[in-house]
Amino acid sequence: MKVEALNEKGESIIGEKGELVCTAPFPSMPVYFWDDEEGAKYRKAYFEKYPGIWTHGDYIEITESAGIKVYGRSDATLNPGGVRIGTAEIYRIVEEMEEIHDSLAVGKKWNGDEKVILFVSLNEGKKLDHELKDRIKAELKAKATPRHIPSDIFEVKEIPRTISGKKVEIAVSKILNGEEVNNKDALANPHSLDQFYRFK
Repeated sequence: MKVEALNEKGESIIGEKGELVCTAPFPSMPVYFWDDEEGAKYRKAYFEKYPGIWTHGDYIEITESAGIKVYGRSDATLNPGGVRIGTAEIYRIVEEMEEIHDSLAVGKKWNGDEKVILFVSLNEGKKLDHELKDRIKAELKAKATPRHIPSDIFEVKEIPRTISGKKVEIAVSKILNGEEVNNKDALANPHSLDQFYRFK
């Protein structure tokens, strides 16, 4: 398999953490998903970040001696207490609430674990007070699981999105964890990232 690590610019890198990709077809590579006749879900899952290149969804580092370190998932999955949670499960519930305009859930490293931080932008005239925070947590507990309840909920003016309209979770997670954010040019509203530095 032709395995490489790519940075945010799509450049092959050695000795740094990057996105695990395969730049040539490989024997066990799936060719389609069931009930996905047009191939849209398949392309979105594996070929969206770097067009034409299989992107597996993990961070790796290829060492100078051709070894590989695996760091874990690079996609939008939270892992508090070792339990994997898809962020879409949180958004589906929270964004049904009349006060919430938009939301973003990310993981922050905490005492050897990860805690879930939820950011919300509110509809006009609404306020993030203790009562609303409690209702958000109650909704998540009732409609999902206690693991979906965020450790902290903060209000922000807007949620960062890519030019194609996707929520930008990884960049915000990097800010909260003290990592450098690259490729801000891919954002429709790059200025929105500035508001997250105060939550580090």
